[in-house]
Amino acid sequence: MHTEHDWITTPLTADLLRGALDLERTEHGLLPHRLPARARAQNTNPQLAMAEAQPSGVRLVLRTAATAVELDTLRTKRDYVGVPSRPDGLYDLLVDGRPAGQASGTGGNVLTIDMATWDGEVTPGPVGTVRFTGLPEGEKVVEIWLPHNETTELVALRTDAPVEPVPDRGRRVWLHHGSSISHGSDAASPTAIWPAIAASLGGVELVNLGFGGSAMLDPFTARAMRDTPADLISVKMGINIVNGDVMRLRAFGPAVHGFLDTIRDGHPDTPLLVVSPIHCAIHEDTPGPTAPDLSEISKGRLLFAAMGDPAEKATGKLTLGVIREELARIVRQRAADDPNLHYLDGLDLYGESDAAKLPLPDHVHPDAATHRHIGERFGALAFTEKGPFAARG
Repeated sequence: MHTEHDWITTPLTADLLRGALDLERTEHGLLPHRLPARARAQNTNPQLAMAEAQPSGVRLVLRTAATAVELDTLRTKRDYVGVPSRPDGLYDLLVDGRPAGQASGTGGNVLTIDMATWDGEVTPGPVGTVRFTGLPEGEKVVEIWLPHNETTELVALRTDAPVEPVPDRGRRVWLHHGSSISHGSDAASPTAIWPAIAASLGGVELVNLGFGGSAMLDPFTARAMRDTPADLISVKMGINIVNGDVMRLRAFGPAVHGFLDTIRDGHPDTPLLVVSPIHCAIHEDTPGPTAPDLSEISKGRLLFAAMGDPAEKATGKLTLGVIREELARIVRQRAADDPNLHYLDGLDLYGESDAAKLPLPDHVHPDAATHRHIGERFGALAFTEKGPFAARG
């Protein structure tokens, strides 16, 4: 630790964090979770367990005159056998809402995953320190957005001036659920995931329940949303249902109704936006499952391919085209009695013409430029004057 500052250590408590639904006390410190303990107890899927513990959208928010901040963390990075190591996760610093720096963690654990079996092995590592210096003098609001793609245990917070929680600024809370695209897969940094971009444009506080590979209409996720205070809610569903080939049309419609019913049990009148999948050429007319395509792995590229047969649509297998039609139908039906329920076609966020200009590098996930494109489109369609999330009054 540097000695040129007179450091003040502040206990890490829930009132300094935004975007987490639960905080688990570990042997090292605090582990933010994006699902509550009851939901985690009902989950048996290791991918969701990993995804919900990655703090996408979770940030420390402090009021302070500090010019230097240190955060000790224990990260867990993911690596995949046969694929080049992933870049270090980034911490984004905002001062009074404006970008003011970035840093990576050090040390930490490495989870190595074998894509052939999806077994993982953890190599333990030490606690590391993230340091920001040269912050402007005077009282300000400091936000540190945690890496969206690394499990991050918070160990210690040090500053060279006292800190205090930031009181409620009167912003509306936007609760969003979606897949790895909403989680932020392949985004440049935690404030560059598309929901964070859209939240910034809309002037709202984000609670991001985007879970890589895990937007499966799980009832425990619906109950978590039901019980989470929110002024605006959106659910982006479909791609993971196809990826995992987990449902047929017969089950999908009732599952969507049940998911929305559960949310409405806790939020009967809240603006609720159902968003269908963005364009994904491999699954527009071809069902899942989705499987890794290792044909270019020697070049350091992991691709994905659709393994279903388009003819299987006739027996109820789902494609993105089928899912969009069904979601639009369900929302039309329900909106007759629910004027605060809305539908957004994912193709309006990223359609076939967008894919021609901004192709999905691995055939499934957007890159950094496409995250910005989707975030800006969502901001324009949802938060502006005629959008379902427009400020009223």
